[in-house]
Amino acid sequence: MKNTKGFNLLSVIIIITVTSIISGITTGVIVTNSYKNNTGISYDELLNDENLNEFLEVYSSVVNNYYEEVDTREMVDTALDAMLDYLGDTYTTYLDSSETEALEERLAGSYRGIGITILGREIQAVTNNSPAANAGLEVGDIIINVDGTDVSETDGSVISEMIKKTDKDSVTLTVLRNDSELTFNINIGTVPTVAVAYRMLENNVGYLEMQIFSETLSSQVESALADLESQGMQKLIIDLRDNTGGYLESAEATANLFLENGKLIYSLENKDNKADYYDKTSTSTNYPIVILTNGNTASASEILAAALEDSYSNSVIFVGKTSFGKGLVQQTYDLSDGSMAKYTSARWLRPNGECINGIGLSPDYDVDFSYIYNEAGEVISDTQLQKALEVINAL
Repeated sequence: MKNTKGFNLLSVIIIITVTSIISGITTGVIVTNSYKNNTGISYDELLNDENLNEFLEVYSSVVNNYYEEVDTREMVDTALDAMLDYLGDTYTTYLDSSETEALEERLAGSYRGIGITILGREIQAVTNNSPAANAGLEVGDIIINVDGTDVSETDGSVISEMIKKTDKDSVTLTVLRNDSELTFNINIGTVPTVAVAYRMLENNVGYLEMQIFSETLSSQVESALADLESQGMQKLIIDLRDNTGGYLESAEATANLFLENGKLIYSLENKDNKADYYDKTSTSTNYPIVILTNGNTASASEILAAALEDSYSNSVIFVGKTSFGKGLVQQTYDLSDGSMAKYTSARWLRPNGECINGIGLSPDYDVDFSYIYNEAGEVISDTQLQKALEVINAL
């Protein structure tokens, strides 16, 4: 008989069975561990949670036995909203898909559109180098038609949505300019959101307004500082008034531009541990800084301001009003329908170890806000900025 190498039928069956068992166990371990890595709770713990099982039983009973058809998505959304509301935390909340989209667009540092700001039907601003600017749209143009649809009686927010939600790569707008109708075909593209405004003031003082801590803020601040320094800036006023915050990472990246390597920026403290975050870059500044704050200066703005004050206490001065006092940090969990759960996961501490939640940052010079006008009745400055100039010129 000829000897052959191989397996008989029984051996093959046994091998397949053992392989399947091992594969199943391995897959289960991978899935369970992966889930736990993402949420901190394993599937096994969820399956043994009596409260969750009771919720699922009620959910199943309602879906199967309610006398009318149930919109399960809406019901779960409502349950999620109630669950987060139970925590009693102002910053812990549920955002539906449209609210989530608006928040993410605001913080992304760019948006899909043509680069115009509309009030009513009138164009109030045209972003430099945007599709709208390149096509020839101008401030003051009044939009009367969008892709063949008459919008002469339509609100600006609706017009914006028509442009934003189109599935085409361009949009055709007809505008009224000096009693003449003009039509433009405008490509739709990614438009950067301007998050800074800056200019040189008297005596080589730079002025830098940060409007939101978006993904692109630090790069915009870096460019602004380079431009101001090239113009001979020797001192800087940072305007954080009405900046309600944004991404924590953006505050860290922006602080890196000012602080020396090794300086503590902030600490995060949750229920389990505390982590410190230091400047690890080679960039820094060495000129005096005055920071403008008010009651709407919050969160990431306060992180930056506190980091600068604690690191350079002799050359950083606050002018204005006490800041908001948001010392809590949120993280988000995205849901399959585009909605989001946002909840507080930690509190942040300034470099000196303090948490400013509910307290805020107190100004060195407490100054009420009012506009300053010239003889023609035009706004030329405000009382807080004027005080900041006095203070920084004396440094």
